[in-house]
Amino acid sequence: MAVVSPLRRSLRRAPAAQAGGRARATSWLGALTEALARPLASYYLLLGASALLLTIGLIMVFSASSVYSFQNYDQNSYAVVVKQLTWVAIGLPCAWVAGHLPQRWVRRLAWPGYFVSLGLLLLTSLFGVTRNGNTNWLALGPIQIQPSEIAKLALVLWAAHVYANKNRRLDNLHEVMMPVVPGLLAATGLVIFGHDLGTALVLFAILLGMLWVVGAPARMFTLSFLVISVFAGALAAADPERLARITHFTNPMRDYNTAGWQPAHGLFALSTGGLFGQGIGASQQKWGNLPEAHTDFIFAVLGEELGLVGTLLVIGLFLTIAYAAIRVARRTKDPFVRYMTFGIVVWIIGQMMINVGMVLAVLPVIGIPLPLVSYGGSALVPSLVALGMLVGFARREPQAARALAQRKKARDSGVTAGRADRRGI
Repeated sequence: MAVVSPLRRSLRRAPAAQAGGRARATSWLGALTEALARPLASYYLLLGASALLLTIGLIMVFSASSVYSFQNYDQNSYAVVVKQLTWVAIGLPCAWVAGHLPQRWVRRLAWPGYFVSLGLLLLTSLFGVTRNGNTNWLALGPIQIQPSEIAKLALVLWAAHVYANKNRRLDNLHEVMMPVVPGLLAATGLVIFGHDLGTALVLFAILLGMLWVVGAPARMFTLSFLVISVFAGALAAADPERLARITHFTNPMRDYNTAGWQPAHGLFALSTGGLFGQGIGASQQKWGNLPEAHTDFIFAVLGEELGLVGTLLVIGLFLTIAYAAIRVARRTKDPFVRYMTFGIVVWIIGQMMINVGMVLAVLPVIGIPLPLVSYGGSALVPSLVALGMLVGFARREPQAARALAQRKKARDSGVTAGRADRRGI
């Protein structure tokens, strides 16, 4: 009887193991492809990713704000998260309504929304409340709102409506330019007047995104980039503190005790998080070392408590929203849905990239919240409404609408049959 060495047996098993691994990988990819091919895939991706981000945001707002709330709200550690829950309770019904409103009703709000947002920005520039060097808050009695956050949604809606009306004439440069470019620049100018560089950059990104999706010529992007650079440089030079942040962001330790304090402690938080983090509630930087821990720098606390896995999960959820929304935009034949969807993606994902880059010290600290995660009702409610509209667009896709109608019919039939059984029919 021949004796087979252990080495020879392992060599014989290796091809079989490799074949099994390839089969499992192929099976996994096949299942993923099949799942994404289903009619309701975009709908569930948008709904699920948005819900998870909102849940993570509430958890992190509670954790990051607990010390701040205890110190500033009569030893009540829940004060800030209760406010955030109040805004969620306002935003979710608004998102549901936005997702179920007929499109013609939504488009009727485009011009009124544009003029109202422009009026609010003008009032803010004249009578606004200044915080951290930015005049971007407007006091309405006991409530203070940030009109620039509302303006993001209103400007995307207005630009999408205008371009959809002129969809057949967008091969003409004048039709591309007027009135969207002057209108968006006017709103951006009012934001710049209030020294809010971060929001101005987001509005510029929305403008460039809308021009790209309607097929504007490349020279317009070059000109726009030059204009953005000039305005950003002028706005930075007008404020010594902001100029120091911009010139020192690549090396926060260079000016650790002043302009580099916040980005340095943000990096400390991320570096101590490791792979899986210190655990929810275990952040050390939120104990007074990290300014704006529950707003602009909540991503740093998230990285400290949930680690690299948590940060990648959050970024992956944002990318899932972008993927599903672009799927909807590519499949639709409605120009308004295409332009509105792409504008929302540029706004949400662009703001996420600026915030994450700011925390990672890849970009200067310019005061931009992380959508759905950072504390603040002025940013949360418009973001929820925008995502509600995206979910509504996905739900109205022809195949998705048929699948939902069949599901509702089957459910109604099951309810009717159940009632008949109980009655003994």
